[in-house]
Amino acid sequence: MNSLLDIDLNDATTHGVFFVTQDDIAALDGAAQSTSLRTLPIDLHDCTDKASLLRHLDDALHFPAGFGGNWDALSDSLRDLSWLRAKGYLLLITHAETLRDADEAEFDIFTGILDEAAESWHSAGVPFLACIALPESAADEADA
Repeated sequence: MNSLLDIDLNDATTHGVFFVTQDDIAALDGAAQSTSLRTLPIDLHDCTDKASLLRHLDDALHFPAGFGGNWDALSDSLRDLSWLRAKGYLLLITHAETLRDADEAEFDIFTGILDEAAESWHSAGVPFLACIALPESAADEADA
């Protein structure tokens, strides 16, 4: 995964999953206002397992009717986002430590799906960034 120092929101080729702190989320949200990226806030408070993660994501991203509610459906949906038309996407994910602490394996699958979606969008020439806020010590560990 990448660090905040690698993020250039004005670079159309920017993509990836970035571990940041909660303070960074506000700065990124502000910086995104001068870009063509669509900012998508996702709050994972009380998210402790796959089922609650998928519900939180569905609530935040308004997946189309018929969303399958599984990893494959999440992967497909994050690679599509046609219902959220934009020139690029910036996911600002807060309170991710709740899921990470409760189920690290599910957290790792989720970040892997985000990374694959970022690569897919990059191949299509569309910026896609997922910034995941973790407590400062956890964000440092994730980048190591």
